[in-house]
Amino acid sequence: MNTSGFNTRAIHASQEPDEQTGAVTVPVHLATTYAQQGVNQHKGFEYSRTGNPTRQALEGSIAALEQVKHGFAFGSGMAAEDAILRMLNPGDNVLLGNDAYGGTFRLLDKIYSRIGVTWTAVDLTDVSQVAAAWTPATKLVWLETPTNPNLNVFDIAAVAAEAHRQGGLCIVDNTFATPYLQQPAALGADLIVHSATKYLGGHSDVVGGLAATDNDELAEHLAFTQNSTGAVISPFDCYLLLRGMKTLGVRMDRHFENATAVVDLLTSHSAVETVLYPGLAGHPGHEVARDQMRNFGGMVSFVPVGGADAAARIVTSTKLFTLAESLGAVESLIEVPAGMTHGSTAGSPLEVDAGLVRLSVGIENVEDLLDDLKHALG
Repeated sequence: MNTSGFNTRAIHASQEPDEQTGAVTVPVHLATTYAQQGVNQHKGFEYSRTGNPTRQALEGSIAALEQVKHGFAFGSGMAAEDAILRMLNPGDNVLLGNDAYGGTFRLLDKIYSRIGVTWTAVDLTDVSQVAAAWTPATKLVWLETPTNPNLNVFDIAAVAAEAHRQGGLCIVDNTFATPYLQQPAALGADLIVHSATKYLGGHSDVVGGLAATDNDELAEHLAFTQNSTGAVISPFDCYLLLRGMKTLGVRMDRHFENATAVVDLLTSHSAVETVLYPGLAGHPGHEVARDQMRNFGGMVSFVPVGGADAAARIVTSTKLFTLAESLGAVESLIEVPAGMTHGSTAGSPLEVDAGLVRLSVGIENVEDLLDDLKHALG
C-alpha cells in the first residue's frame, strides 16, 4: 500500500517521468498494436484493447487513490458497472439500495433481467433489512453512498460485514464521495466503481468509468471481461482523466466549502421546504457520514415549496447553475432528476420525487452562486 498523502498519490502514483524523454506527464500512446520480438515475446503490450500504456497509468492511479492493488478503466461508468455485473448468472439476485442511480437500476431491470438476474430494493440504512432480504440466490449488495439524488448515507462497514456474513460481496459506487472523501476498501468493500465522468475528470470534457479492487479473483474477472467485451477507454480520455485527478483533492475541498454556503442559504429560505445534505446535523445519516467521509461533499438536493411546478421554474431561472445532466465538474449544474437522470425509475420502488432539485455545486466564487440561487428562488 502506498503510504504517501492523497494529493501526492494523485499527482505521482503510476505517473513517473517518461524513461525515454523525461516527460513529467504521461504520454498519450495512440498505437493500436506493438512490435514483438518473437511470438508472444513483447514489452508488456500487444494490442491496445488488451492493454495500453496510458490506460495502464490511469488504472494504476485509481488503484493508488483507492488504496487497493488493481484498477480498471472503461469507456463509461455504465460500462464499468456492466463489466462487474457480468459475474452474475441466470437466477442470481442483487440487493440494490432503494435510492440507486437511475442508470444502475435501468441496467439491472431492463438488461440483466433478460437473462434471469433479479434485483431487490432494500433500505440500506437499516442493515437488518440486508439479512431479511438475502436469499440463496443473492450474490451481492450494490451500494452507493451518498446516494443519487436523495443523498442518503449508508454504513459501508456494516453493510459489507453483513454481505460477507451471508457469503456475498459488497460493491460500492463511490462516484459522489470520490476516493478523496471516502475509502470503501478500508471499510470492507470488495469492489469499487466510479463514473469517472464526474468528479474524477472534473471538467465536463471526458466520459469514463473506473473500477478498483483488492480481490485477485475479482480482478481476474474484470481483466478478462474488459479484454473480451472491449468497452475500453481511449488513450486520450485516459490522459484527460489523469490530468483531472491530479487536482481532485483541492477541488473537492472547494466543492464542499461552496456547498456548505449553499446549504446555509437553502435551509433559511422561505421558498425551500426540505434540504437534503449529509452535513446537516438533522440528516439521518449525518453521524455515519461524519465517521466515514473526510467532508460532506459538493452535492445538494432540495424540494421547493410548490413541488414540481416550483422546481421546473427554479431550474430554468438560474444563470450560473446550468440546467444539465451529469455532475461533479468545476461549473455548477442544476437538474430535476425525476424528469432527467432518473426518469427510468418512474413507477418503481426507486421513483424520485418530481419536485426534487439536485445541485452539483461547482467551484465558482460562492457569492455569485448564492446570488444566482437567491434570484431563482425569489
